Amino acid sequence: MTSVAADHNPESYFDQGRDDIVARLRRPLGRVLDVGCGTGAVGRGLRAAGAESLTGIELVPEVGARARDVYDAVLIGPVEDRLDDLDGPFDTVLCLDVLEHLSDPGSVLRRLLELTAPGGRLQVSVPNARHVSLLRDLVFKGTFGYTDWGHRDRTHLRWFTRRDIAAEVAAAGWTVTDVAYPQLGVSQRLVRPTRGLSTEFLTAQWWVGASRP
Repeated sequence: MTSVAADHNPESYFDQGRDDIVARLRRPLGRVLDVGCGTGAVGRGLRAAGAESLTGIELVPEVGARARDVYDAVLIGPVEDRLDDLDGPFDTVLCLDVLEHLSDPGSVLRRLLELTAPGGRLQVSVPNARHVSLLRDLVFKGTFGYTDWGHRDRTHLRWFTRRDIAAEVAAAGWTVTDVAYPQLGVSQRLVRPTRGLSTEFLTAQWWVGASRP
């Protein structure tokens, strides 16, 4: 789990609270599954927001061990290998900066749908493949510009534009309810004059909310 803000800060890579996303989640949260739970920082916000129970999946053992201080249960290993070990159904499912690390995110989204209660919610965040920094490096520097952390993490296997991630979630059987993005700061002033087109290039992430039909 990461974001552009963690480009040069490995210590924060697994330890982001993502309060901005937690604030968007529909209440009550009920039983929560956090795929890629990191050290459990998101869990603290989820607990404060009234989560009934917290279950996490984390790839890195030493990181997941820290999450056990916050979560009721943490499964260690690749998400594809641990989904069958989950005790659902869940009411709220989080995939925050996870899908881009998977070779087949669609299959994981379909399995998560099966583990979600009717009317349950999914919240996804992914890096924006159209971000201006990537276009700049491709056009003017002639490089994709992989880094150890952040937007162009070397472990990213998939890339999504706004349209791509919404389509991926919908194709897995979810009903997409909203597509949003983090606050842009001073760049926000460009949104209205461009009728929103500027967000396609200025936002570092896309946030997709969905529900189980």
